[in-house]
Amino acid sequence: MQIDDRMITQAEYAKALRPFLPAKAFAPDASKLIVLFLNIAILIFGWAIASELNNWPLYLLWLYVPIAVVMGNSIFVINTCCHDMMHGSVTKNSRLMYLVSLLGLTMQWMPPTMWQAVHNRAHHSKTNSLTDPDRNYLHEQPQTWGKRFQHLIVPSTEVSSIGLMVGMMTAWGLHTFRNLTYVLLFNGKAVDYVPATFTVSKKNRLKIAGELLIMVMIHSIIIVFLQISPLKLVLAYFLPIGIGYGIAIFYIYTNHMLCRMTTINDPLINSISLRVPKIFDKLHLNFSYHTEHHIFPGINSDYYPLVQELIQAHYPGRMNLLDAGDAWNLLMETPRHYKDETTFTDWSGRNTVTCPLTQK
Repeated sequence: MQIDDRMITQAEYAKALRPFLPAKAFAPDASKLIVLFLNIAILIFGWAIASELNNWPLYLLWLYVPIAVVMGNSIFVINTCCHDMMHGSVTKNSRLMYLVSLLGLTMQWMPPTMWQAVHNRAHHSKTNSLTDPDRNYLHEQPQTWGKRFQHLIVPSTEVSSIGLMVGMMTAWGLHTFRNLTYVLLFNGKAVDYVPATFTVSKKNRLKIAGELLIMVMIHSIIIVFLQISPLKLVLAYFLPIGIGYGIAIFYIYTNHMLCRMTTINDPLINSISLRVPKIFDKLHLNFSYHTEHHIFPGINSDYYPLVQELIQAHYPGRMNLLDAGDAWNLLMETPRHYKDETTFTDWSGRNTVTCPLTQK
């Protein structure tokens, strides 16, 4: 079993570890804005190159694929910068935060007001609980289109190779579509195609709709700039987006899906941090340090490694720290629906497995 079965709240961890962190760890880090705009520039440069693709010989078109990979990585890095900014670790200027996030989150189709509601407010305060909209579905929940689609594409003992491959490029889009349709069409009414419901105010509901319209306009401008050319759209629009979503969803799958459900928000029990090659931590602003982020959402991500050292010193053996490959393998070796707080089960409910991280 866990080293200590007593659940400890996020606030308790933060209170215990905060005195060991320097004040500058909690100061806004505006350099992340430079990273964000640099990666936006990479996207614009990639689209500019793509505008000439019709003039390339067919046998040279493969040369654009590495450019698409770099663009895909930039889409994820932009999302990561906006994620940090929306938690207040980049700037305290709320207007700047809003405008930059609106632009930066466009490729993810995630209105910033929606992000505040579903991620900052709902997910972070209710992580992996019954009321977390980002958790796995319960086996007992109805077999709705949302549950069925997620079942077909997330890593598990039942997923097909094709479903997994398609899911890596589309799961983020499904997650966003599911939550946006819920908020815009129902917002608190009895709906069973989301894992858990949440609400936004009428004002914010209208704001989300307006932000989504702006994003539609920006995407339309990109598509028109690429002359609605199938070749250009496949290589410079859909492929980079698919790669960016794939990087994001790899992290998202491993953040919580292997963890047990918790009634108390204990980040060392309901979250996972990954060991990845250092180059990815450099590229992705330490996004692999997810447990650390859940303890201190507003800290400069440069200090996540220090937070991890403190966790291991003060709570030895308690946190979920896995090699990225091991986490992925565990996802593929377990069913993906919760039978209860500590048990996974498959679509039929016949194959049950104890959540592997309930034991050390």
